[in-house]
Amino acid sequence: MARDTRQRIMTMALALFNEEGEPNVTTNRIADELEISPGNLHYHFRTKSDLIEALFGQFEQRMLELLATPDERQPDIEDIWLFLHLCFETIGEFRFLYRDLTDLCGRHRGVHQRFRAILNLSMNTARGLMDGLAAAGQLEASSLEMSALVRNIVLVSTCWLAFDQVIERDGEGRPDRAVWQVMSLLSPYLAGDSRDQLLALARQYQISL
Repeated sequence: MARDTRQRIMTMALALFNEEGEPNVTTNRIADELEISPGNLHYHFRTKSDLIEALFGQFEQRMLELLATPDERQPDIEDIWLFLHLCFETIGEFRFLYRDLTDLCGRHRGVHQRFRAILNLSMNTARGLMDGLAAAGQLEASSLEMSALVRNIVLVSTCWLAFDQVIERDGEGRPDRAVWQVMSLLSPYLAGDSRDQLLALARQYQISL
């Protein structure tokens, strides 16, 4: 029962944080929505920071699993497209973390350090995927261009949600549109039939080019 209550708290907190922004939601509000006492909530999470770190832990586990890409074979364009879609779905599910990332990291040092580790791993993963395309003759870029490409991929991936929420005002962002924005960064460097594959995927997923 205690474990069920803890999970209910986390589920409600995530929904409210995503909808209204974490700084605008108090633990009392979460308790009220669940019809439990504030004391019951604080039995499971001593402070709001503990609750935030628990939610971040769920996000972190999902991202680490996604970023640990297998090395069984060289990736192709469709592999990267689907990988990015899974990453952006996860970001969308925990979108409160990205609403004001600088502020969140400033208030929670532990989150800051762990988020930085995720970003560094993201760049390593992106580099591995780009190197895989290059080794397969599907991407041609100089060392300098490759470094900028990898950094831009992670930059756009990190900031897309805040941009979408301001421009589109749809609240949740669109993973399919985010995938296209990242994949379009690759387009100038694609070789062989990889560019045709990219355009075919964009049409398949009905992205407005």
